Amino acid sequence: MAPQDGTTTAGASAPTPSASAAALPPHGEGTAGDRVIQQALDTAWPAGLDAVDERQLLTAGRALLRADATGVGRHQWPAYFARQEAVAPAFARARFRIQAAIARQDGAPHRAVVHLVWAGTDRGGTHTDGRITDLHFTRTAPTNKKEGPAWIPQPHP
Repeated sequence: MAPQDGTTTAGASAPTPSASAAALPPHGEGTAGDRVIQQALDTAWPAGLDAVDERQLLTAGRALLRADATGVGRHQWPAYFARQEAVAPAFARARFRIQAAIARQDGAPHRAVVHLVWAGTDRGGTHTDGRITDLHFTRTAPTNKKEGPAWIPQPHP
């Protein structure tokens, strides 16, 4: 098994970068590198969800991450943010960007995870990209025939 830092040790005297790490754009590349990051995610985790579920999860995951990081839209998920109301958002809307996102099944048909890679500038002015967040969702049964199932975000443990 390879170390977590993206290097290999078998048969080499010095660590070498893994092929996937070499394929990713350098930090600070900006929006020019986002397509490559999206392609890397798509390749690493083949799709397995229904297309409608995947779109719903990606929309919800992006909005939830944006609400968490910037504070905008937290009212849409009162249960999710119940313990975080006093926490001030760390990122400004204008300096926050989702670089790539995928939604995949999470061990059972009624569970999913949205993997997001994002960039932002914090209140102190420090910009970082390649931040990773996983948001977990559970599918609920519809309350009536007109509504479809809903994906509900699961609070942080």
